[in-house]
Amino acid sequence: MAILVVALGVGVLLVATGGLGKVAATVTSAFNSFVTDLTKAPSPSPSAVVVADAPTLEAPDEPYTNQPKVDLVGHVPANVVGTDTRIRIYVAIGNGDPGPVTDVPVGSTQGFIVPGVELSPGTNMFTATIIGAGEVESDPSAVVTYILDVTKPRLVISSPKNGGTVNARTVKIVGQTQGRSAMSARNLTTNATVAGAADEKGAFSLILPIGTGVNKIEISAVDPAGNENQVTISVRRGTGALTAALSASFYQVKIGKLPEPVTLSVSVTDPDGRALKDAKVTFTLAVPGVPAIASSELTTAADGTATFTTTIPKGATTGQCSVTVIVQTKDLGGTTDRTVITITK
Repeated sequence: MAILVVALGVGVLLVATGGLGKVAATVTSAFNSFVTDLTKAPSPSPSAVVVADAPTLEAPDEPYTNQPKVDLVGHVPANVVGTDTRIRIYVAIGNGDPGPVTDVPVGSTQGFIVPGVELSPGTNMFTATIIGAGEVESDPSAVVTYILDVTKPRLVISSPKNGGTVNARTVKIVGQTQGRSAMSARNLTTNATVAGAADEKGAFSLILPIGTGVNKIEISAVDPAGNENQVTISVRRGTGALTAALSASFYQVKIGKLPEPVTLSVSVTDPDGRALKDAKVTFTLAVPGVPAIASSELTTAADGTATFTTTIPKGATTGQCSVTVIVQTKDLGGTTDRTVITITK
């Protein structure tokens, strides 16, 4: 019996020639399958996602909050959208090291929200990364800070004094609180209100209209975290009058002694009889026979006084010199006073 040797690729098939017809079909089928295996395109295997760019977190408009939880909002790089990757949130409390908070899957869009992330009292500094295949992790995002503050702001009123008297149509409320707090004052007696804000260091001033008699005033401070504190004071609007008392270094002079220096003085008091500082004062001296003399605008000192020295010149005629002082204030209006100096023969 003859033996037929058939080469199939790297293999060899030995058959008896007596069964050649049957074997031929088998050989042909095996060969065709072998060629097909060699020429068909291989199926692609899934490729790993490359984690390169960091995600981003959106910073809040105001980092201070009195809410125990916040929603973190951010974006992931476009190449990880729809892949089997995760967003990992880290937080560092105060000066501590960052620690993981939670992982959330990347969704079908670049934007993401991590709701209800709990805050610890004080400073909370959040970052985010992308976790890819094989736990490969991207660089962290830029830090986003939240500050949990649940303490009422300190509120101190330095002026006016509680129960004091204000002789003006308005009262200036001056004080100190937490920096950048929203301020308001309400006159509970007249229902007048005014709003303002403390500066970065917490200083504030508010000007509120007041009515005659006792005015009960409520001052409120709301800090950047939303915590509120209130103080209530009362002030009385006085009904007294601003006064100016004018005097001269002499009231009579002989014409033969001219020229003669003269000093004019004024003492200004508020409606409660207290010395008034920073009142604006102008003196005028009308001398018969010569042009009138006027001072520049002067300001009263801490004791409420101001002085002006001038000279009654030679050439003046006998008669009365009219002396006038005009006083103006920012809050209490104005007043005047007059006296005379007589020039005799």
